[in-house]
Amino acid sequence: MSNNRREFLKAGAAFGISVAAQQSRFALAAQSDLTQDADAVLRRAVEQGDAPGVVAMATTADDTLYEGAFGTRVQGQDIPMTPDTVVWIASMTKALTGTAAMQLVEQGKLDLEAPASRILPQLEETQVLVGWANGKPVTRPPARPITLRHLLTHTAGFSYEHWSADIQAYQKAMDLPGIGSCRNAALRMPLTFDPGERWQYGINIDFAGKMVEAVSGKRLGEYLQENLFAPLGMQSTAFKLTPEMNARRARVHERTANGGLKPLEFVMTQDPEFEMGGGGLYSTAGDYLKFVRMMLNDGKGNGNQVLKPQTVALMSRNAMGELKVQMLKTALPHRTVDAEFFPGMPKSWGLSFMINDEPAPTGRSAGSLAWAGLANTFYWIDQKKKVGGVYMSQVFPFVEERSLANYYGFEGSVYRSIG
Repeated sequence: MSNNRREFLKAGAAFGISVAAQQSRFALAAQSDLTQDADAVLRRAVEQGDAPGVVAMATTADDTLYEGAFGTRVQGQDIPMTPDTVVWIASMTKALTGTAAMQLVEQGKLDLEAPASRILPQLEETQVLVGWANGKPVTRPPARPITLRHLLTHTAGFSYEHWSADIQAYQKAMDLPGIGSCRNAALRMPLTFDPGERWQYGINIDFAGKMVEAVSGKRLGEYLQENLFAPLGMQSTAFKLTPEMNARRARVHERTANGGLKPLEFVMTQDPEFEMGGGGLYSTAGDYLKFVRMMLNDGKGNGNQVLKPQTVALMSRNAMGELKVQMLKTALPHRTVDAEFFPGMPKSWGLSFMINDEPAPTGRSAGSLAWAGLANTFYWIDQKKKVGGVYMSQVFPFVEERSLANYYGFEGSVYRSIG
């Protein structure tokens, strides 16, 4: 209990006010403080030009604590950012795809430890990139098979072109498209190390999504709609934008040389060869908050049990042994700066989530779950304090200092309010 709360209860007791009544009044006061503090963070982000518009929400296991929206959906246009604004959530897709995979693990249709090539034979052809000779890649077979555990923990050996010059060179040498194309050829990537040897963020969850499709017999979006989005009431989350969702969509922007913002004509392909389980979804802050709340409630949301409590517990603990999350050094500076949350703090990875192994300066408990999306969208899930939240903007480069500071500022305001 915070000192403020103790003093509040002590003062009330002196006047004969019941603890229950005081708790209720304290909650109302804390909510008022949160509204004031969080509004100030988001308003300042827009006024300083950090983003054209931002939306943020926070929840307990029971109810929404805060929601706020400031600014506009498009730089230079008078279209307000609103709580129901649709944004590209990019890699926040991964936790949803991982949840789908774990539903199928529960059913015995997928196995965390079996070779993933039993489900996806194409993985038998995957090689480890060991060097270059005369401008051509030199590869060898991996030392061990890739498993679903490797894919969900980013320890399979795959990388992204955003953080690997070698992957960019390989794509060029082999005339392969980038992952954002959602073409099957984009998945013909090499490993940069043997499975299980270290952590490296990459296209792993796209293969997990392919595994979901293979055993369910459904497109990934269809499976997610039937087994996650509909049960949780996530009505504005999809790979394919409906006309109504598109009318509420915020544009993605990039930072210009003079520090300004320029809107891009960027939309994830609406007719993909494969639905990108690692980063293809559009959603809203309110929809994603329903997923956060489900994870705070042992797999139950909107009256539906979408995961078993023991599965939530399994997903929420370190799943890669002694390995640790490392800084991602940028190879595409206009899309991402060097990326690391809470530098210097040890971080592990669960079955689809980053885990901070120590308490975070924002107030987040050790063992909490979190990740983000490339256009500076963020979420966290604190199962110990039963609180979580989302912060949505649409700005490149990823984790630029100003965007990260605003996200942390919002998260900190939530923890200050709960004491």
